[in-house]
Amino acid sequence: MFDRNSFQAGAAGRRAVLTAAALAVAGILAGPAMAQDAAKKQLRIGATAGSNYDLLQEGIVPQLKAKGYTVKLIEFNDYVQPNLALDDGSLDANFFQHRAYFDQFTTDRKLKLTAIVQGPVAPMGVYSKKFKSINELKAGARVALPNDPSNLARALLVLQNAGLIKIKDGVNPARVSELDLAENKHKLKFLPLDAAHLPRALEDADFVVVNGNFAMSSGLKLTEAVILEKTPDQYLNVVAVKTGNETAQWAKDLAEAYRSPAFKQVVDTKFVGYMKPVFLQ
Repeated sequence: MFDRNSFQAGAAGRRAVLTAAALAVAGILAGPAMAQDAAKKQLRIGATAGSNYDLLQEGIVPQLKAKGYTVKLIEFNDYVQPNLALDDGSLDANFFQHRAYFDQFTTDRKLKLTAIVQGPVAPMGVYSKKFKSINELKAGARVALPNDPSNLARALLVLQNAGLIKIKDGVNPARVSELDLAENKHKLKFLPLDAAHLPRALEDADFVVVNGNFAMSSGLKLTEAVILEKTPDQYLNVVAVKTGNETAQWAKDLAEAYRSPAFKQVVDTKFVGYMKPVFLQ
């Protein structure tokens, strides 16, 4: 299983990766006073590997630098540490999670975090190295999918929309699990795995439902998916900050960068096929 406390360094030293201990020290040095300082010009922003990091690096950081900010991007390879680091002050903001996950995680962990703006997201997709079409699916096929509750529910909705399963009526779509199926006519065998490890499961599973950012970071292309999600609004990514910081000037500048024509141009030219909030369409 994936070690949730480990981070992986990016290529050619471009991506800064801190250990949990180093992040904690950074949080202590920053202190609550600095976090509340509206005039602060040094920002630490966390993102998961792949498209989320790349969107920040190519579309957001240049705008913030133009306004006089020094930006440190921190890369993570799981969906737990970025929010914990934000909560303890090691990060000023993060960009990696959709709204459904954010709401569930912050509620479950009792974290005081606030989403300040939506951003693009690479659609979840179903991939296979064994089959070129979902029509080749056979009874008893092994399907790997994310094991965290919100993304597991999302993956099952993708499969339902493709006509492969049917979820019971009345079930909260954000809380769907394998126990909520009314129909599994193909007798699919589900293999829940850590989201970051799903691309590796392509060697063994028949089909793998992969979050867009981890698909991109592993070298998969949206055009290779046998099923591509029509992403609903609740699965668009959000930028999160610690509650109380949303009114700071730096947070306002960060949100403004996501809403800018410059960012829209980057998304439209370099991240084709990504789902976007209304203000970027």
